[in-house]
Order: sequence, then C-alpha cells, then structure tokens
Amino acid sequence: MTGLVGLIGYPLGHSLSPVFQQAALDYYELKFKYELWPTTSDELPSLVSRIREFGYLGANVTIPHKVEIMALLDEIDDVAKTIGAVNTIVKKDEKLIGYNTDAFGFLKPLLELAKFKPSGARVLLLGAGGAARSACYALLNAGVTHLVLANRTLSNAERLACESQKFLENAKSAQINFVTLADPKLNTYARSADLIVNATSIGMRHSSFDQESLLMPEQISEDTLVYDLVYNPRETQLLRNAKDAGARTLEGIPMLVYQGAESFELWFKKKAPIDVMMHACDSE
Repeated sequence: MTGLVGLIGYPLGHSLSPVFQQAALDYYELKFKYELWPTTSDELPSLVSRIREFGYLGANVTIPHKVEIMALLDEIDDVAKTIGAVNTIVKKDEKLIGYNTDAFGFLKPLLELAKFKPSGARVLLLGAGGAARSACYALLNAGVTHLVLANRTLSNAERLACESQKFLENAKSAQINFVTLADPKLNTYARSADLIVNATSIGMRHSSFDQESLLMPEQISEDTLVYDLVYNPRETQLLRNAKDAGARTLEGIPMLVYQGAESFELWFKKKAPIDVMMHACDSE
C-alpha cells in the first residue's frame, strides 16, 4: 500500500510542494505519494479527521489554515506554540502533532544565500498572518533590533507585535512598530529598512493580486535587501520593482524548499536531499 502525505490549504493551484517532495520520496524509494488537498475552512475538521486514518503520515499546511488548524491537533510543538502557527503535521502514536518549520526555512536562505546579518538590522515586514508570524519569530531571535509590521488590518499587526514581545526574550529589547499598509509613514520605514520582507500573498500567481506589488521602486532604497516569500512566479512584481530601484533581492523558492526539507525529516527521520528538491523546482 502507498502511504500518503499532502498539502492542506486553499487555493492550491500555485503549489510546487508536490514537485520537490515527491522528488525526495522517489530519491529514497519510499512508497509514499505527496498530494494536494485543497480544503476550505468548513472542510478542515473532516480533512484532519481523515489524516488520523491508516495510511496517512502527516501533512504540510499553508494559507489560510496555519493558525486555524492548531485547535484541531492533539499536541503543538513549543516553537509552533510560540509562533502561533503550524505548517507541518506529524502523526505519531495515533496523535497529530503540529510543528512550525517556516521559521527555519525563512532564516536559512537569508543567512546563507543573501549573507544578511540580522543583528541590529532594521526590518519592514509586510503582513501579519501565519508566514509573517514565522518570519517575525526568526528575525527577532536572530537579533533584529528595529521591526516594523505593516498590515492591511492594524489590529492584526498590533496583536503580532504584542505577542512577540510577550513570548520572545529578544523582542523585549527590540523596537517594534506597527502601521497599516496605507499609512504615509510606510514610505519612511521602507526607505530606511535594511531588509523588506513580503509575507502576504500579494503578487502570487492565480490570485486576484498576481500583478500587484505593495511597494513601488521609488519606495525602495538601493541599499535594501527585498525578500519575497511568494514563490510563484519566481520573480514577482515586488522583486522587479526592487531590481528597478537597484536593490538586492531574494526569491521565495529557497524558503519553500528548506521548510519542506525540515518537514520531510520530521516525517521520515531521514536527511532531506536538498539538492534533489531544489533541482526539481528548477525543472518546473
């Protein structure tokens, strides 16, 4: 019998997860299939119940369920609990355990590929959802001292700022501000940032915002690194705008692969074949 793992979210037409996860499964000749499980909020409880059945090993979780799904699981790992978002489910001893590998996946490309030094840096983080929570956790733990959270709904940005300062020791000494995306101060924060991170779905292919960007070239300094967590398309409008401004850029594919690799290792207790997974994405 073929075992199953999959991706829970809605919509899922843009996802590359089956491509690189199946490549890793095939590399080890594991008798598992990685599937897409498009799931609305109403369907989420029944989907989680299905994962409890024989043959299922776990799942990845993406937009918009990373926070909502926590209430449906038996246990939550300490990191995921602190972040307040789950992106990986592992079935162990008949229990469903929630983990967060996004923080690791977010930080590794930033340090290793972009050679960014978080300590003392000024960061503008766009968004306040599950992906933004993971990025916020990773950045503050890495030593960022000035963080601005910009979100369409101010209360969500404020909540993330308050929770970060409550749960993270490093956040207590950091200066954390929050604004709406329409606030005129956003221009100043963007121009003075060492790093700008897009943790929203703006710019994602097949979404209603696929050709849009939250920042124009004139709002971006050439000294800034712009990191877009959207990975399809690989070059979003935000990254094009950043390049027009002369800024350095980092696309979302490496984060996708690294967080997925951590999930793979949690499921199978084997070292994830990173090169194989990256190559699978490059071939798409």
